[in-house]
Amino acid sequence: MTASDTPTLSLHSPGVSIRSLTKDFGNGVCALQDVDLDIARGEFVALLGPSGCGKSTLLRMIAGLAAPTRGEVLHRARPNDEVYAKPPTNIGFVFQEPTLMPWATIEHNVRLPLTLTGRRGESRAEDADVARVLDLVGLRDFAQSYPWQLSGGMKMRASLARALVTAPDFLLLDEPFAALDEITRFRLNDDLLRLWSEIGMTVIFVTHSVFEAVYLAQRVIVMTPRPGRIQAEFAMDAEVPRPKHFRASEAYLAKSVDVSRALLDAVAQASEVSEREGGA
Repeated sequence: MTASDTPTLSLHSPGVSIRSLTKDFGNGVCALQDVDLDIARGEFVALLGPSGCGKSTLLRMIAGLAAPTRGEVLHRARPNDEVYAKPPTNIGFVFQEPTLMPWATIEHNVRLPLTLTGRRGESRAEDADVARVLDLVGLRDFAQSYPWQLSGGMKMRASLARALVTAPDFLLLDEPFAALDEITRFRLNDDLLRLWSEIGMTVIFVTHSVFEAVYLAQRVIVMTPRPGRIQAEFAMDAEVPRPKHFRASEAYLAKSVDVSRALLDAVAQASEVSEREGGA
């Protein structure tokens, strides 16, 4: 897939619309404040920010796993769908940890969403879906293995397969590769881009790595420290799959510098506000 093959996006008909989203916790912490964001159907967006800036909280509210204090999240999975305030059921979520059932084979771990949702009526159809996604993530030969027999990267592949087995329109990932070594992380970055280009789903990827965000996304959203707000946005125009030496290219390094500066500016501005309020 080249840059010219990248899905055509239209923010006039977004897959997710976030309006004035604010999240306050009972302990008095404001995690997010007045966040406005549109994400197009089929877009790959990275949410980038320092630890504790509300990235994961925002992702959980998009998935319907947490309720906003104020504001709303609206979803539209396909062009002719109605807009729903209630999250659709066709969302795949990949957490920081693989969270696989240790007593079940990889095949049965991947099958779990089909069993829970009852979205497949025949075992043969389930078998085909499970085999398809295991093939997609390169785990076909490990279907009968158990999680304890797999490496960290392979466990994450299994978690990704489990999220994909219901053919979701939205794939949400919360720092899924943060605990992996650099080589494994690079490989899974490429695998994720390949899956996105083949399937065409909307991907929202949370990370605190500038380099990962710039490598993966079509658009990087830079967030401020808590309370999280949108500081800046950067559009990426690199082709998919990424060229072999893309990470060493001038374009990649220049964009990484620009995004890093925006992130540092966000942190600096937040520090200044905190100092002023502390001295008031």
